[in-house]
Amino acid sequence: MAEENKEFEEVNSVEEVSEDTAATVEEAVEAVAEPVQKSANIKQQGDNEPHWYVVHTYSGYEEKVRKDILKTIENRRLQDQMFEVMVPVQDVTEVRKGVKKTVSKKIFPGYVLVHMIKNDVTWYVVRNTRGVTGFVGPGSEPVPLTDKEMIRLGVRTADIDIDVEVGDTIKVIAGAWEGTTGKIKTINKAKQSITMDIDIFGRSTDVEISLGEIQKL
Repeated sequence: MAEENKEFEEVNSVEEVSEDTAATVEEAVEAVAEPVQKSANIKQQGDNEPHWYVVHTYSGYEEKVRKDILKTIENRRLQDQMFEVMVPVQDVTEVRKGVKKTVSKKIFPGYVLVHMIKNDVTWYVVRNTRGVTGFVGPGSEPVPLTDKEMIRLGVRTADIDIDVEVGDTIKVIAGAWEGTTGKIKTINKAKQSITMDIDIFGRSTDVEISLGEIQKL
């Protein structure tokens, strides 16, 4: 336990370096988001529609948090409630010892974006992931981001235009089911997703996958 506390103390000291960035993101969210009345139950039911939420993490834990949430989604079969987990990055060119090198750098250190339907289960999964300190919002209550906010955070939210129909064979090219192939059963344009059959432990199971994560074969 002493070692674990020491680890988080060290992480906290690093986090101070990115306080200005953290403040910038929180100000951007609060400036555009509609006022939300605080609830006595922070894990209150959402509106059953998927939204993007900002999650604050210990500095340096962003990628670990992303992977752990994705692993939990797969283990608990929450693909119909949690869709994407993203650490916004951008490619920058650095020159070291006269050599140019392109590297990916986090746009907002200490933050992870989660696309999910807010409810008791999804709130618990995110909030109890190691390295997460809370959601960005009044009183740490999750507040969905608007399209305008997403653009300010460097994420495009426009509808994905992909030529697929029910019955088409597709391949999953990203996310928890990457590499899986199958046929489309349904298409949900509102959620920008499709459902397909996936064999899980010998049973055929319907799984919802984002249009951005599939490729038509």
